[in-house]
Amino acid sequence: MRYRATPSRRVYIPKADGRQRPLGIASLEDKIVQQAVVTVLNAIYEEDFLGFSYGFRPGRSQHDALDALTVALKGQKVNWILDADITSFFDEIDHEWMLMFLGHRIADRRLLGLICKWLQAGVMEDGRRVVATKGTPQGAVISPLLANIYLHYVLDLWARQWRQRHARGDVIIVRYADDSVVGFRTKVQAQQFLVQLQERLARFGLSLNASKTRLIEFGRFAARNRRKRGLGKPETFDFLGFTHCCSTNRSGGFQILRLTVKKRMRAMLLAMRDELKHRRHEPIWVQGQWLTRVVSGYFNYHAVPGNLTRLGGFRSAVCRLWRQALKRRSQRNRLQWSRYGRLADLYIPRPRNAHPYPEDRFASHTRGRSRMR
Repeated sequence: MRYRATPSRRVYIPKADGRQRPLGIASLEDKIVQQAVVTVLNAIYEEDFLGFSYGFRPGRSQHDALDALTVALKGQKVNWILDADITSFFDEIDHEWMLMFLGHRIADRRLLGLICKWLQAGVMEDGRRVVATKGTPQGAVISPLLANIYLHYVLDLWARQWRQRHARGDVIIVRYADDSVVGFRTKVQAQQFLVQLQERLARFGLSLNASKTRLIEFGRFAARNRRKRGLGKPETFDFLGFTHCCSTNRSGGFQILRLTVKKRMRAMLLAMRDELKHRRHEPIWVQGQWLTRVVSGYFNYHAVPGNLTRLGGFRSAVCRLWRQALKRRSQRNRLQWSRYGRLADLYIPRPRNAHPYPEDRFASHTRGRSRMR
């Protein structure tokens, strides 16, 4: 029986800002075939991808990108940060450019034809097939790899060449999927890079999200330089779920403080509140086990050094939500505070550092090799 690519099923999930993110749910057969192709292509492209690319790559994680960024900001003479976000990146990938980029490394026309079928298969929405003329469905097994290949040629190789030809002083780059952070020594260079980046992306059908892309003064000397000009504290930026702040350690040295993004934390608490309403009539121990899993998973990602105070606030908010939910179960049998305190201690874990300091993990992973190249 001959294999045929089928349209993905379109579903929407809520985003933290209230909008909806479209996802494409592929059929089981498509997932199996796509995973086989991803395994083959990873062996090819892992030899090509640059060190500052971290998203959806074997052996690399979000925390590897966060570590690399922190180490670079602390170790390099960077004073300005470009926090760049590409508008609807997965939806705007140009199919012709995508296939051209793939053709640089793939000679098998059958494989190229198969990928082309996946790109053009479209999605099923409300029982109707919507043919795709651009983009790749978020949720498809092969989409993250295709996205990395596209940005490897559109952004990564160009950015490395720009740094080699035009940079004066240190320039750092960390990219995770379509989110990039680029650091510069001077504002002039940062502005030049931003203008040329916009031109570069436009050539390939992409653009920067004006509401999320920011150029800010940030780095080792940012606080001192802003004080000289009579300005306030350095601005902050968000990357991979953490707000990055200029701070100092106990001895007065420069330090990057990483805190859970408040907006995302509020969204998580709202989701937990709604789920507790649905679980209101479950036994207390069942609710408690669910809370243990959810809070532990949340801490496993967010419990980085310096973030425990904010996570302590998150735990306190979860405790309040659970107590309110338990109080609503029955007006007759009110839960005593002493008993609830024991339940919270039993089921809701307290935050502890789940990650080492960035310098330690970065050094152990790279073993002297730069991941910024």
